[in-house]
Amino acid sequence: MKIHHEGNKIILFTTLWVILAALCVIYFIPSHLISFILFAGLAIHFIWTISFFRVPDRKTNLQNNAILSSAYGKVVTIEEVTETEYFKDKRLMISVFMSPFDVHVNWYPMDGEVVYTHYHPGKYLAAYNPKSSVLNERNIVVIENKEGKSVLIRQIAGVMARRIISKAKKGDQAGQGCEFGIIRFGSRVDFFMPVDVKMNVKIGDKVKARQTVIAYF
Repeated sequence: MKIHHEGNKIILFTTLWVILAALCVIYFIPSHLISFILFAGLAIHFIWTISFFRVPDRKTNLQNNAILSSAYGKVVTIEEVTETEYFKDKRLMISVFMSPFDVHVNWYPMDGEVVYTHYHPGKYLAAYNPKSSVLNERNIVVIENKEGKSVLIRQIAGVMARRIISKAKKGDQAGQGCEFGIIRFGSRVDFFMPVDVKMNVKIGDKVKARQTVIAYF
């Protein structure tokens, strides 16, 4: 496991803040019980900040006809919808909710070419709120493989997620299991796929990026 470079500044700031807060507790809080509680809170906050930016050292479950999950989290939605930004037709949508305790790095779900990207500024509703799909800050990435089959990935910021970072650019070659972005502090990823894909997950399933096959072409 390693720490994502996007967390370096935040971890440094958190470290300095925790040290300063700990010194204040030592010098200004005489009660041992209250000091213990505050120290425990600082330790939990520090450990959580580091763990948020962790990148598990796992090999990609490479499969040519498979769509892998781009995110760690829980499947909260599976439904047929009309995708209005790029495809403008019926698509099967799978939504994966990432809690503040999940890994928040995102990886490409399949091989192909990045044919479309678009960033939308927006609000910061809870990521599990259905309206967050169209009102929240979000980023769109569409990948098309050699057979002409496409998947749209929508990264959505949430209440705590205040920054979406995506390295994907139109014309890039996407490699299955290669990193393309990260969403900070609680968020959601939606997948829009052809309606005739073979589903491999159900609502409530926990999925792992680069490992779990969410559907087959």
